[in-house]
Amino acid sequence: MQPPYRILGPVQAHRADRGEAVLSGARLRALLTALAAANGRPVRTDALIAQVWAEDTADARGAALQALVGRLRRALGPDAVASEPGGYRLAAPPEAVDLFRFEDLADQGARELDAGRPERAAGLLDEALALWRGPALADLPGHDTDPLAVRAEQRRLRARRDRLAASVALGRAEEALDPLAALCAEHPLDEPLQALRIRALRAAGRPAEGLAAYETVRRALADRLGTEPGHELTTLYADLLAGEKPRAVRGTLPAPLTSFLGRDAELHDLTVELRSRRLVTLIGPGGVGKTRLALETASGGAVQAWLVELAPVRAESDVPAAVLTALGARETHVWGGTALADPTARDAVTALVEHCARRRMLLVLDNCEHVVGAAAELVEVLLARCPGVSVLATSREPLGVPGEVLRPLGPLP
Repeated sequence: MQPPYRILGPVQAHRADRGEAVLSGARLRALLTALAAANGRPVRTDALIAQVWAEDTADARGAALQALVGRLRRALGPDAVASEPGGYRLAAPPEAVDLFRFEDLADQGARELDAGRPERAAGLLDEALALWRGPALADLPGHDTDPLAVRAEQRRLRARRDRLAASVALGRAEEALDPLAALCAEHPLDEPLQALRIRALRAAGRPAEGLAAYETVRRALADRLGTEPGHELTTLYADLLAGEKPRAVRGTLPAPLTSFLGRDAELHDLTVELRSRRLVTLIGPGGVGKTRLALETASGGAVQAWLVELAPVRAESDVPAAVLTALGARETHVWGGTALADPTARDAVTALVEHCARRRMLLVLDNCEHVVGAAAELVEVLLARCPGVSVLATSREPLGVPGEVLRPLGPLP
């Protein structure tokens, strides 16, 4: 349902009896807009005069403002505009104005997307975008340069981008490509938007088009701003050049010995989570099936996945070397019956960062609980310095790394 006060499009208002108010004249609509944009706060008389009359804001306009407020009260209802010391206030909560309702829904949608819940995000963002009926303040003079309209349009662009990102996260990259292409044409220098389009092209199995899109935005940035693409775009470009496929290469994942039964809901939720979050930890007691669920999830993902078995590692200082060994990045030696990397070589963390920095991969860190401190420290470094790396961990306790998403797992019924 549309809120009663609407500025996301032509300025409109509905009375308490649901009838549409007659707002004749640009100044009457400008006054309503100025009051509605105040988010429930009083607006000083001189500020209202400046917004309604762009010129001749002398004291003589005070009487004209009083007359205009009287007209607005007759249009909306006698209690719609409250008099305050030195000014006036629209007697309505923020959610009665479509701009603030839109911003609230869009912010909720963005948070759901960040939390790895794209389906919920898509619903909230659809509701937010449905409030738009055209350009903000469409029937007011100078609406395209008005600061309020510019702010609203910028927030609308982010909401549209988030909505398309939700489609990609839900596995609907193909249907997002046409809207993304149109939006990118409107905003050729918006790097996050361009990166989203390239990710969608890659997810849809169209890497050649992704490379062409990158080259287009690279030229636009060079010609118009004299800059090179940022880190996110250059990382995507490196991935495309490396020839990554839209389906997973199993990496070091072992082949399953039995069929996978009884965790279909958990498998679906975990798969969706990993599309938008870079660290997910399955936590639960031993023997509930954390490892098997993690392997099944990783094997069906869209990037190369590598299993790092931490159960044999005894010392926390050996965790980085164990990861390097699992990735095949260093020669290994046997220490106390456990195959680990040569401790005399370069610092293992530095070597790991260099190895992973330009790759896209999913690391499955299995059985972290007995080396949880070292595992958490390493994961935090990798996530910060290797933008293409995601981590699926299994543990009896959380890693405690910022951005970690916990997925508790209990025994099967």
